[in-house]
Amino acid sequence: MTDESNAQPEHSEQPETTEAKATAAWSRMLAGNRRFSQGSAEHPWQDKETRESLIDAQHPDAAVLSCSDSRVPPEIVFDQGLGDMFTIRTAGEVLDDAVVASLEFAVEALKVSLLVVLGHEHCGAVASTVAQLKTLIDDSTLDGQSDLAKTIAESDSIITRSVGASIQAARESYLTSTDDFERVHVARTIEALVNGSTTIRQAIAEQRVTIVGARYQVTNGKVEVLSF
Repeated sequence: MTDESNAQPEHSEQPETTEAKATAAWSRMLAGNRRFSQGSAEHPWQDKETRESLIDAQHPDAAVLSCSDSRVPPEIVFDQGLGDMFTIRTAGEVLDDAVVASLEFAVEALKVSLLVVLGHEHCGAVASTVAQLKTLIDDSTLDGQSDLAKTIAESDSIITRSVGASIQAARESYLTSTDDFERVHVARTIEALVNGSTTIRQAIAEQRVTIVGARYQVTNGKVEVLSF
């Protein structure tokens, strides 16, 4: 889908370079989000013909890692259709081995040109982690910060370890709002993904894939593009 219409192009009409494909895919997704946020979603590529055309193979342009929150389904907020996006969803867009392997599959087997890590406003994983660690977060002493780091690192919850570390990193940069915690968590998730996956790191280095961060705003339906 290269424009706002429902005329799906052949793959031969896509831009030749991977970077251009990624740019075009991201532009289409953001255009779809504008439609969605304005109440004019087109719901493209959800018909019988599209479904049947995808029986034998899929060729998504993008892979999206997003939160499992029921208010943030990527295909809907980006107004995309069947076969457009390869999506992985976890609470707080937290990484584990299965998530990383799924994204590596998208890059290596499906040849996606774009990886999107999508956080969101009013994230329950962030809010619950803040509530859990509130006393330690509010303690500005050196001992308090040491206790915070120790509690996060030793938690049995992967969500607390992942989101908590993002909150701690945000506070070390003098960021204190939940909105900023959510943004920093997206940045740290991207960092952890690139550092933890040789496959994805190499694909980025070879310019076979582009990775971007974004945050969906529940209050207005718009996707905020993040730059780090």
